[in-house]
Amino acid sequence: MTASETPGPTVGVVVLTMGDREAELRALLDSVAAQEGAPATVVVLGQGVKLPALPAGVTAVELPQNLGIPGGRNAGVQWLREHGGVDIVLVLDDDGLLPRTDTLRLVREAFTDNPRLGIAAFRIVDEQGLTQRRHVPRLGGTDPTVSGPVTTFLGGAHAIRTTVIDEAGDFPAQFFYAHEETDFAWRALDAGWDIDYRADLLLRHPRTAASRHAVYYRNTGRNRVWLAKRHLPAVLVPVYLATWAAYTLTQRPPMSGLRSWWAGFFEGVRVPCPPRQPMRWRTVWRMTRLGRPPII
Repeated sequence: MTASETPGPTVGVVVLTMGDREAELRALLDSVAAQEGAPATVVVLGQGVKLPALPAGVTAVELPQNLGIPGGRNAGVQWLREHGGVDIVLVLDDDGLLPRTDTLRLVREAFTDNPRLGIAAFRIVDEQGLTQRRHVPRLGGTDPTVSGPVTTFLGGAHAIRTTVIDEAGDFPAQFFYAHEETDFAWRALDAGWDIDYRADLLLRHPRTAASRHAVYYRNTGRNRVWLAKRHLPAVLVPVYLATWAAYTLTQRPPMSGLRSWWAGFFEGVRVPCPPRQPMRWRTVWRMTRLGRPPII
């Protein structure tokens, strides 16, 4: 076998579903099957629900209960480990779609070209090919067509080198929903890995509002506090939380949402979420150089 014929990194795809998007799920799986190159190992996990019939070659795992987004992802990674393992874990929303057939090839090339690349963040586009500002993991939601290093990533579409999970640990299952990606990203950065936003890695996804989730405001408030308490140097914790409280107020959420946010905030203050592993100051400086110091 020549160097050009050497197989690239193996890829596993994890998809979580609540069982209510059967047509969208099938379209996503078809788009994964249409990818160029070696096929990925695909596992779909039902969060406490019975799964519909899935295409040949796709494994169905019915979890006994809804573990939340981070807990479900952890279960998917664990399944991949128990069935041979992969080099890269690709997580996709069940109502997303890969509009290009070269996406897995580009993912493999990205991780091969940069041995320190830990996480590749996809660009999420709607039905018109537009990207919502909140889906660009940079301050200000600057030009979504520009790739580059970032300090966090979106949960709906990303790829993680399995070695990073080995070093940084699982997603924080206690978060259930909201900010679990930032928690993981901070640990990956502190371990010395790179995170790249790749505008050429596309996931088509319906245009939505984050607040559509019933637990959005409460979990956002609570998990921001947990995030700070778990990972920031002590002196930065109050600065980070004050910044986010001020930002939340400027967004003028509905009164019911604001009450839920504050309830979650004080729950985060009151309830511990161990372990506490504050990042190193050189990681703080690295994030600052990348344009997002961990106080914003």
